[in-house]
Amino acid sequence: MECRVLGPLDVRCGGLRGDLTAPKPRKVLALLLVHANRVVPVDSLVTELWDDEPPISALTTLQTYILQIRRSLARVCGLDPAQVARELLVTHADGYQLRLDGARLDLHEYERLADQGRLALLCGDHAHASRLLTAALDVWQGSALVDVRLGPVLRVEAARLEEARLATWKQRIDADLGLGRHREILGELGCLAARHPLHEDLQAQYMIALYRAGRRTDALDAYRRLRDVLISELGLEPARRIQRVQHAILTGDPVLDTASALETAWTYEPAAELVSAA
Repeated sequence: MECRVLGPLDVRCGGLRGDLTAPKPRKVLALLLVHANRVVPVDSLVTELWDDEPPISALTTLQTYILQIRRSLARVCGLDPAQVARELLVTHADGYQLRLDGARLDLHEYERLADQGRLALLCGDHAHASRLLTAALDVWQGSALVDVRLGPVLRVEAARLEEARLATWKQRIDADLGLGRHREILGELGCLAARHPLHEDLQAQYMIALYRAGRRTDALDAYRRLRDVLISELGLEPARRIQRVQHAILTGDPVLDTASALETAWTYEPAAELVSAA
């Protein structure tokens, strides 16, 4: 069985696909998949379905949705519904557990590759890190649970997954910068920086890539845009580490051309006072 949550919700086995179409059973399935192999409390499922206004029949209705999911899984996997209840979608005293022993879940594959890539990056193996982190990002097929009507619990889960994806993206860019691929990633990095104008580390990566590509003025303009949006929206100056990057760009510091430019810039203390763009 193959299951997906990093993009459209999907369950398939041997060429057959799940046939759940009703929004609420799909919510239940999505929450069970996000927490695959763990017990999802009934309270969490009820909150996802009805927020803080569950009907009197909430528990009975939830049981009906579980039954619908079991029947769908039985059809997809060619199993008896009773076997699905015993081995796949299991009832516990306080909730339900979707056991995926031997099944493939894209979330688990992404997490495995991302963890390996992060470790390679920490060990300084930028080439291996870039390959692993690229593979992790390629697992995604769109925004998490993009075709599910998210309730309060799944909204939090989807946001958590998207934050993890962005962190992986940043780490892969770190690896590519370490390999001197600043020109190759400028377009991608520019799009990411535009989509996340308050993400200071992404903006710093963009500044360094622009500087390395011989576009110092554009790099300083990127800093000014970051500073302007931070002041206008949050009333804050850029973090000191971002100011260090800006100062290094202003002075043409050779630290920006090293493989560990970002890591060094975070801790580098220039002799002169840091300069802030007005």
